[in-house]
Amino acid sequence: MKVKIIPTLVLTVICIIASLLLVFAYELTKDRIEEQKAQKFNSCVESLFGKTESRIVSLKCKLDNIETIAVTPDKKTVIQVCSDGYAKDGINILVGIDENGAVSGIEFVSLGETPGLGSKVRDEVNFREQFYGLKHPQKDFDAISGATFSSNGMKRAVDTALNAYIENKEAILGG
Repeated sequence: MKVKIIPTLVLTVICIIASLLLVFAYELTKDRIEEQKAQKFNSCVESLFGKTESRIVSLKCKLDNIETIAVTPDKKTVIQVCSDGYAKDGINILVGIDENGAVSGIEFVSLGETPGLGSKVRDEVNFREQFYGLKHPQKDFDAISGATFSSNGMKRAVDTALNAYIENKEAILGG
């Protein structure tokens, strides 16, 4: 009987120690990770609108894909959207919306799509520029050949940002 219990106890102790080490590592690094995310967000906002201040808007959207919404003093809005392309949550972008409510730029926070295929949604400037100037989601767009899933994911992300802006414009700009 004792021979059967000892391995179980040893394995339990090892699991408890490993769990405690994971908790310790998480607590040690979580602030730095959040700080790096904030720096990445701010640098992407700067890429969209130039050197400017932005404030995060606390807003509960009905859309799960919305990560962050921020607004600048001159009423330009940045909406961070994470969307599925070929990879689950593979497209994480910031959509810049100007003071007139039109898409003015797209900046990538991260892209988990296939290099050389899905990554074309980031690399081909003409593909991104077709969304610039949109004030409402469009049905038709030019997808990238060979990267249909990624192209559709990019379009869904832009449409999600536009819908969030349209549905919550007063709350975003006023609050």
